[in-house]
Amino acid sequence: MVVHPTSPSKVKIRVSTGGFGADRLTSPATRSTPTGHSPAGPRPRRFSAGGAATTTAEEPEETPGDAAAQYTVHIPPTPEHPLLSPSRTSFVSGTIFTGGFNSVTRGHVSAISAADAAAPPNPAACAMNGCDGTALLPCACGFPVCKDCYKDGGGAAGRCPGCKEPYKDGSSSDEDDGPVKLPDEDDDDDGGEYDEGRRRRRGVLPLASMSRRLSLMRSTKAPNQGNDMDYTRWLYETKGTYGYGNAVWPKTGVEPFDPPDFAAGSRRPLTRKIPVSAAIISPYRLLMGVRLAALGLFLAWRLRHPNREAMWLWGTSVTCELWFAGSWLLDQLPKVCPVNRVADLAVLRERFESPSPRNPQGRSDLPGVDVFVSTADPDKEPPLVTANTILSILAADYPVEKLACYVSDDGGSLLTFEAMAETASFAKLWVPFCRKHAVDPRSPEAYFSQKRDFLKNKLRVDFVRERRRVKREYDEFKVRVNSLPDAIRRRSEALNAREELLERARRRRDEPPPPQPGRTWMADGEPWPGTWFRPAPDHARGDHTGIIQVILPPPPPEPAEAGAAAETVDLAGVDRRLPMLVYVSREKRPGYDHNKKAGAMNALVRASAIMSNGPFVLNLDCDHYVHNSAALREGMCFMLDRGGDRVCFVQFPQRFDGVDPNDRYANHNTVFFDVSMRALDGLQGPMYVGTGCIFRRTALYGFSPPRATERAGWLGRTKTRTRPAGDEEDPLPPLLDGDDDDDDGGRRRRLLLPKRFGGSRALVESIPVAEFQGRLLQGTAGALRGRAAGSLAAPREPLDAAAVAEAIAAVSCFFEEKTEWGRRVGWIYGSVTEDVVTGYRMHNRGWRSVYCVTKRDAFRGTAPINLTDRLHQVLRWATGSVEIFFSRNNALFASRRMKLLQRVAYFNVGVYPFTSAFLLAYCVVPAASLFSGKFIVQALSATFLCFLLVITLTLCLLALLEIKWSGITLHDWWRNEQFWLIGGTSAHPAAVLQGLLKVVAGVDISFNLTSKPAAAGDDDDDALADLYAVKWSFLMVPPITIMMLNVVAIAVGVARAMYSPVPQWSKLMGGVLFSCWVLCHLYPFAKGLMGRRGRVPTVVFVWSALLATIVSLLWVYISPPAGSATFDSSISSSTGFHFP
Repeated sequence: MVVHPTSPSKVKIRVSTGGFGADRLTSPATRSTPTGHSPAGPRPRRFSAGGAATTTAEEPEETPGDAAAQYTVHIPPTPEHPLLSPSRTSFVSGTIFTGGFNSVTRGHVSAISAADAAAPPNPAACAMNGCDGTALLPCACGFPVCKDCYKDGGGAAGRCPGCKEPYKDGSSSDEDDGPVKLPDEDDDDDGGEYDEGRRRRRGVLPLASMSRRLSLMRSTKAPNQGNDMDYTRWLYETKGTYGYGNAVWPKTGVEPFDPPDFAAGSRRPLTRKIPVSAAIISPYRLLMGVRLAALGLFLAWRLRHPNREAMWLWGTSVTCELWFAGSWLLDQLPKVCPVNRVADLAVLRERFESPSPRNPQGRSDLPGVDVFVSTADPDKEPPLVTANTILSILAADYPVEKLACYVSDDGGSLLTFEAMAETASFAKLWVPFCRKHAVDPRSPEAYFSQKRDFLKNKLRVDFVRERRRVKREYDEFKVRVNSLPDAIRRRSEALNAREELLERARRRRDEPPPPQPGRTWMADGEPWPGTWFRPAPDHARGDHTGIIQVILPPPPPEPAEAGAAAETVDLAGVDRRLPMLVYVSREKRPGYDHNKKAGAMNALVRASAIMSNGPFVLNLDCDHYVHNSAALREGMCFMLDRGGDRVCFVQFPQRFDGVDPNDRYANHNTVFFDVSMRALDGLQGPMYVGTGCIFRRTALYGFSPPRATERAGWLGRTKTRTRPAGDEEDPLPPLLDGDDDDDDGGRRRRLLLPKRFGGSRALVESIPVAEFQGRLLQGTAGALRGRAAGSLAAPREPLDAAAVAEAIAAVSCFFEEKTEWGRRVGWIYGSVTEDVVTGYRMHNRGWRSVYCVTKRDAFRGTAPINLTDRLHQVLRWATGSVEIFFSRNNALFASRRMKLLQRVAYFNVGVYPFTSAFLLAYCVVPAASLFSGKFIVQALSATFLCFLLVITLTLCLLALLEIKWSGITLHDWWRNEQFWLIGGTSAHPAAVLQGLLKVVAGVDISFNLTSKPAAAGDDDDDALADLYAVKWSFLMVPPITIMMLNVVAIAVGVARAMYSPVPQWSKLMGGVLFSCWVLCHLYPFAKGLMGRRGRVPTVVFVWSALLATIVSLLWVYISPPAGSATFDSSISSSTGFHFP
């Protein structure tokens, strides 16, 4: 419609919403009034809300000279603005009605209530904006327009402004210039707007009244209104218009009538990888680049500016600085992409422990887990510590029928065996108590000794009473376990005395004497087949038979909820089943290399494969208990999620109890576990650190992952995805029947398995079963082979005597002969750090690992807090690294399946002990500088100081950012720096020497087992008594010598500067600061030598003073101080003394 403006005027807006139909709004904007449509008086108007509003007598008359363009604003009714009268006829406007599926527009239809169906239409105004002429109904849609607007729109040849369609059936034509009449009430032939047949022919659907289509309710803002909207009726009357989907599923019209499980295909991930915030990692990487550039420029400047006065001092310092720069780069490069990971235990329960068509009873479909606990000497590893670890495993939050615990006693001690029997007896009370009250940690010693409120989050009224009773039972259990050595000795002595009496009687009867007197006896009166208190043939350390004893049998598949031991704890409704517990002591004979802990772990792998064959294996030391009962479930999330079939192991961080609050010797090692290991998790995965690790059994068997990526080209940029070819060197896992396409290749690989794994048929047959049970579920993205859901819900086969006999044969000392155990299968032999080598071999085949940091510590253990024990522990680790460096396990020979930065990390593991030689020299440099009066540079120039400032600041900023993204503290970082120098000047040089002796001369390396502290009492001083104990060791000599040299050098330097005619204060300050830097790092070592009361062995001072004196005299002889000729002449003239 074209409007020709005449003169500007105000716009008068009349708003109608039913109950507020007479409101008038005046806009200050000018608007042109259409010609010939100036309002002259009151005129009725029709509003889309159903009410008609007209101007009243109270309103001022509007003259043509002061006319305002009037038009109607149609506002639909709302709960606050209901209809003026629901009995009146309602018309819809030309806007789209907000309905659902298959809805119509307001321009097509008009809503008429059933009560007003026969009511005559009322005259209405034109619906065009700015026009208030008499309405016509030229179109069947019922859009009212006046005659002038009808003609301006093109007449019959135009389009209706309401429905936007050509006029096909109207009450006027373009040739008829006369007035157009509204349809008469009795005009049934013409029909007009209300002709139902005409609407039906035009395909217009009649709508319900406005009160049924719009949401009306009693408003709190207008409480006096009398109309209510039935929301429920409106919702259910329109639900069919929404179609079908997971929002609304209709009950009729769509098959199936029951809605499907839409969430079944969503496959929420079990784990998430959370990268470090870019606001932290980006500056961290930038600072790494800045420090690397600063180091490069500094070293270049040092090489271009030698100190001509002391070339030997300059050369030593520059050589050390070059090595330190390279060592820092090797340590820093793998930290470029740290990540964090979280697991969703709710998804794990929903996917593997919920009822399904394949698992209607909702039994657990989780794979089995075999837990290995290793111990060797009950004297250094108290049985009570091992018992607490076993109790925490038996009480872990994992399906009972899927869990088995194997304890390896490498010493074959009856003390450990009977302690396990006592543990199994107490577990029948402790495990149900933990399940009933959900206590954590589930090691009784750790639980009862914690100092927090034990009533927190405990709602059961019987908790306090039952906790007190269980605590009393545990105290009695500790008394029994601690008294076992005396009980076994007294029992053995009594039974041996009886045997002696019987032997005398036999002699009198001329009968042969019984063999092997002085035996050790079990409680049932049978001789112990392991080691005896009095060593004898076949019953000594390193010479005893293999022993496997099932102490707790496999549990039944159904829960057992009978209330046994009701006098102590009410166990009604609590599952009393216990996981299987097995005692294993492998056979040892003289002349065989038993390969220490690695050999014991391989024996457990073979025995467990025959008896329970869990597809996953958890390795724990005897002093590492389960601190988080859900730790196994979190580890399984990473194994069973997308890409989990490529994960060989899940490593948990090591946390320790009983460490002194100041962590004097960096026992927590948080920089390694929270910084380095998180960083490696962003590459190919963390290293295996010996305990707290869940393995995939097929990865331990030496198989390659189902798919891997080989890297070639510059910096490994060329990537090729490969699958292992089933060759003899690296065969695929033997598959189940019908799962291998190449029958000849599969048969050939099966024939090679006995040669690789040994002659046990049960062991070989267990391999494909373990491989199948460790697969991902079918439908998991990226899984090449999957198992059906519910396939592991069936109960296990019962354990029979034949399986136990086969397992005993598998732990014999000659079983590994002519097999690949220790070379490719299981834990790898040939190094005292078998853990690092085993993890390296897996990564070298293309496997990846995952670092699982739980919110609550997964496992906790004990650490040696004594200085000597700590140094010997570091010595063992460093010696293993030297062995790795000189073996084929060096990362320089890694395959193309290992990432470049992962190689750098493993290469740094083998290289870091060699830093000790340069560190020793660099710690002596400041003392030599003060003795000689020279410095590492010719003059302390501004360039040298600026370089030092930049290098130091970037190091501090990097440390602060590491603290930020790893969660460690500044105290932890500083303790790590201090012990880096302490270990580098004490244990690492000895490790390098021992490693070279083994490589060059073939000298075997042996270490004593680290002593585990017994359960601490309530007294904190007693718990930390070992911290103050001073035990002499040859490892203490180098750090003590360095400290004394630097202290003496500071005194000599200050004296020379004070009495020199031309003092060199700048060189003195440089040397003194350098020496103070060394002494600050060695402060914890010096404090450890003082002990609790400052008592130090005399030999420590004697050796240190002697070495310091010798070095000082040699120094004075080689490089006498300046002006010594004048000094010599003055002294010789008075005393006759001459320097040599």
